[in-house]
Amino acid sequence: MYSNKDNVNILTALLVAHGIRHAVVCPGSRNAPIVHNLNECPDIRCFPVTDERSAGFYALGMSQCLHQPVAVCVTSGTALLNLAPAVAEAYYQHQPVVVISADRPERWIDQLDGQTLPQPDALGRFVRKAVSLPEPHDDEERWYCNRLVNEALMVRNAPVHINVPITEPLFQFTVDSLPQERRIQLIPADMQPHTLSHVVRMFMQAKRPMLIAGQPMNPNLDEAVCMVENDERYVPDFVLYTGGSIVSKRLKHFLRKAKETWVINETGEVTDTFMNLTQVIVGDGTVVADQVRFMLEQQPHPFVQLWDDLLAKVRSKAEAYQPVYSQMAAVKYFESQCSSSNGQCPTSNGQRSMVNVQCSTSNVQCPTSNVQCSMFNVQCPTSNVQCSMFNVQCSMVNGQWSTHYANSSAIRLANIYARHPVFCNRGVNGIEGSLSTAAGFSCVTDDMVFCVIGDLSFFYDQNALWNQNLRGNLRILLLNNGKGGIFNMLPGLDQSPARDRFVAAEHHTTAEGICQQTHVAYLKATNMEEMKKGIATLIRQESDTPMLLEVFTNPVDDQTALQTYYQSLK
Repeated sequence: MYSNKDNVNILTALLVAHGIRHAVVCPGSRNAPIVHNLNECPDIRCFPVTDERSAGFYALGMSQCLHQPVAVCVTSGTALLNLAPAVAEAYYQHQPVVVISADRPERWIDQLDGQTLPQPDALGRFVRKAVSLPEPHDDEERWYCNRLVNEALMVRNAPVHINVPITEPLFQFTVDSLPQERRIQLIPADMQPHTLSHVVRMFMQAKRPMLIAGQPMNPNLDEAVCMVENDERYVPDFVLYTGGSIVSKRLKHFLRKAKETWVINETGEVTDTFMNLTQVIVGDGTVVADQVRFMLEQQPHPFVQLWDDLLAKVRSKAEAYQPVYSQMAAVKYFESQCSSSNGQCPTSNGQRSMVNVQCSTSNVQCPTSNVQCSMFNVQCPTSNVQCSMFNVQCSMVNGQWSTHYANSSAIRLANIYARHPVFCNRGVNGIEGSLSTAAGFSCVTDDMVFCVIGDLSFFYDQNALWNQNLRGNLRILLLNNGKGGIFNMLPGLDQSPARDRFVAAEHHTTAEGICQQTHVAYLKATNMEEMKKGIATLIRQESDTPMLLEVFTNPVDDQTALQTYYQSLK
């Protein structure tokens, strides 16, 4: 039996009609009719999360994994405001998170009634579409409610907000079935073949073309720019930019020397990151990148080869450099265990695909999806071209794995050592929600999900582990140096007596107690040997519950390791 509220039933029916199959639900009384319907509906799987801020990031992680819209439902009042960080992140990641908020009747707003505030536009410009549903009393109002829900759910690649005022009584579940609702469909115009050919031709004809993919890729480019410094031979004249944000400020400043940039995205949004944008092309950047790589296989370009040689030198230096025991050493060892070409992949039975093996669509995701195929001459059936040279994904016979890095130091270390795409909340670069995003991702896949995270980000988001949905496929590498270590790297900040206590939030907290109360297997390391053993256990040991390895380091050693590495590049 479903709720007797017409707007709730129309919403539920259209969520199903538009293909939404996963909903993160938060506790509350005003949203109880919506949560009841979502749970009652056989087509929708619900995931309860108590902390609304965490819930928003859970939905974001699920959307990243599924490549589908995911709903998150909250009650009235400040509950909705807690979703703002995750919604802002989803907006800049172009992820389709559907925010559903229950609301009090409009006549009670600003009348000192509990849990009432102006909700319809509370998320501002961080949603592509915001609608507030009527409580229908006739056919015209039901048509209007249907139209509003359709307008919201037709939006692609962006979060939306559906506000649902509900009048008391709330808890009458007397309707046998959901209504048959009209679904309005959006037919997107895909990139035309002649457009694709034109873009690729312009790339190949340029004297110094460069293909840049933002998150979830762009390893080693920061170090490459550091090595070439002001050498004009490496400055591109034509940049083809796909993907999301770029972590490295050094790389962004370098690419502002280019003559022009063409951006490819699915929204037509103007993102003039390098201050030289001349063309915005609506389409799938992955398809364009695959075609460019195919052409480069047929017709190598001297400028691309120049950069390939440079990147090879960077990779060689990164592998040769042996950092002291530090966060850098931990990430290097973790990535070496995940990305080495020999040995076990990070699941119980999955062997890595080796050299000259054909890429099977049944076992390996190819570049048209969100994951790169393995390198080493693996052929992809979608285009019969070599896969990307420096983005290696662990391709397994019996499984896949994904890695999430938190912001700040963690993602910068990933850019040095990761040879595969990584997920990171770089839309607005907040430290909140990194763990929740990885946890949400792990809830909708049977594959292994790793989260490499710093201490401030972890403790800020510890409620991500307070969740009944988590399983043993979530593995956390916690880098704890007792402060925000990135602040040690900022020139001039060391002159401030406020740096350690007030800016870097120096602390003496550990995750052991959190793991005990949330039933997470806990490991710790205080030296190189313990760290290596811990990472091996984190990667290979089977577990029915999440597992966390806390690596304790000294912030001075972390700073020295990174600075010495960059000095070695020059």
